[in-house]
Amino acid sequence: MSEFDANEFLKHLSNQPGVYRMYNQDGDVIYVGKAKNLKNRVSSYFRMKVDNAKTRALVSQIANMDVTVVNSETEAFLLENNFIKKYKPRYNVLLRDDKSYPFIFLSAHEHPRLSFHRGPQKKKGEYFGPYPSAWSVRESLRSMQRIFPVRQCEDSYYRARSRPCLQYQMQRCSAPCVKGYVSDEDYQEQVSLARLFLQGKNQQVIATMVERMERASESLNFEAAARYRDQINVLRKVQERQWVSGTLDEMDVFGFAVKGGMACIQVLFIRDNQLLGSKAYFPKIPANTEHEEIFESFFLQFYLAGNKIIPKQIVLNSPLSDEAAIIDLLSHEAKHKVKLFRGAREEKRRYLQLAQKNAESALEAQFGKQQSILARFINLESALERDLPIQRMECFDISHTAGQQTVASCVVFNREGPLKSDYRRFNIEGITPGDDYAAMAQALKRRYKNVKEVSKIPDILFIDGGKGQLAQAENFFDDWPEEAKPLLIGVAKGTTRKPGLETLILAGSHETLALDSHSPGLHLIQHIRDESHRFAISGHRNRRQKVKTTSSLEGIPGIGAKRRQVLLKFMGGLQGLKKASKDEIANVPGISKELAETIYDHLHL
Repeated sequence: MSEFDANEFLKHLSNQPGVYRMYNQDGDVIYVGKAKNLKNRVSSYFRMKVDNAKTRALVSQIANMDVTVVNSETEAFLLENNFIKKYKPRYNVLLRDDKSYPFIFLSAHEHPRLSFHRGPQKKKGEYFGPYPSAWSVRESLRSMQRIFPVRQCEDSYYRARSRPCLQYQMQRCSAPCVKGYVSDEDYQEQVSLARLFLQGKNQQVIATMVERMERASESLNFEAAARYRDQINVLRKVQERQWVSGTLDEMDVFGFAVKGGMACIQVLFIRDNQLLGSKAYFPKIPANTEHEEIFESFFLQFYLAGNKIIPKQIVLNSPLSDEAAIIDLLSHEAKHKVKLFRGAREEKRRYLQLAQKNAESALEAQFGKQQSILARFINLESALERDLPIQRMECFDISHTAGQQTVASCVVFNREGPLKSDYRRFNIEGITPGDDYAAMAQALKRRYKNVKEVSKIPDILFIDGGKGQLAQAENFFDDWPEEAKPLLIGVAKGTTRKPGLETLILAGSHETLALDSHSPGLHLIQHIRDESHRFAISGHRNRRQKVKTTSSLEGIPGIGAKRRQVLLKFMGGLQGLKKASKDEIANVPGISKELAETIYDHLHL
């Protein structure tokens, strides 16, 4: 590796704020950093004595550097975050999950709809959240259906109704889609109550319902009074199940724990005086990284990575290197004043203790899981008599129903377990239905034909199946141009198809590898095989469902949405259209004789 001339580089370095990037011999960015004073910060890496082992390892790999000068420290924070997201450098702390959070959306329609929302908030309406997961949003929506009969159906479904659906029969919707079932005033009243509930004003909702129940009872409208009574009972049960309630309007709370080279940051989300939930994060951290750097790097990426909502108050007990600049940056991004707290006051201290306890508990569970997975890898390496550690494994499986809608799956495991970001599915086309061998050959070709990174080539490739499926992989890799090749292993089910009786077939010799049914290495193979099976089946089901919900008219040239609607309406549905003759189809308004023949031929192939 060529030596990087640090002294020459430092001679021409500015004292202004900016962002610096470090490159290795291959031209890959290995570290991105920011600085108030570029010259002072970069020169600290090249002192005679550096105590930090991570810094020494980093400096030893530097082949080149460049800097970007900016006008302020705020700009440096933003640019650093953009570079980290773009390059994912090896020596930076990386936030693994930078997805935006889901919200509950209340639309601004004549009859508003409650729905799940994730992404840019461009639609007209109100957004409530953020919630820590899609599951928590859907669970909240399910609870609200039992309390407030506000529609949650898609707009297309709502517009097409001529009579109430099953949700009305189950008393989970008041059927605003059909006239005569609920007045606009009554529907808007339920929408207003739902809005108050989402704003955390549960007591106000209950008080309003009690008042209306009593009013309905006094006017002898006992049916309406009973409805309000049932709503109150359900709402009180939901309120009892809520985790924590308080007097804080909008706040995020961070717990932080480190153990054995792993870190966990637990975030509690408090909105409208309610704890909506929490989420644990396990950022990817380089070895020997200081605890303060781990938390601060995560903290900045967390709020600057896309669609995150920055609250007015943030509670944490970990120090930040330049708190004033970070507060200015967050306030600028949020477009409102942001305050940081250390949990000194009673309520904030209670939340901080809860976040810290959850972070420690989640880290212990994750650490135990990682140790178990690592033990399985070591056992499998021993069974296969490998000198080098297994860094990456992949497994393929095929799923179809009677040869239709065939889907192949490829799942990936590394030494931490499933690497779901690298999972792939392949819709298999152009083969004889039910030909699993041809399906496997096509999936392998599509997966490996353009592999550019050596790190993406697995050490072991498992094929779910016997010698026939394994032969497809052997044929493909016989002409493999790369020097690195995976070890191919077929995983055939035993005669009774029970776990523990699998036969492992090694490529080339086709010898079978016998592993004890209690072997941790076999459990690892079963895990990756079962995961590939699950992933293939779910992909096949999605594809099959898509075919079911797609009209057979959609593939006919010249038939758009309006003509489909006219045809189905005129013929009384798809079955009526299939029974119709060419002349009968030609009588439909807007359908010519030529088009009628095309439609008839398409439906009677």
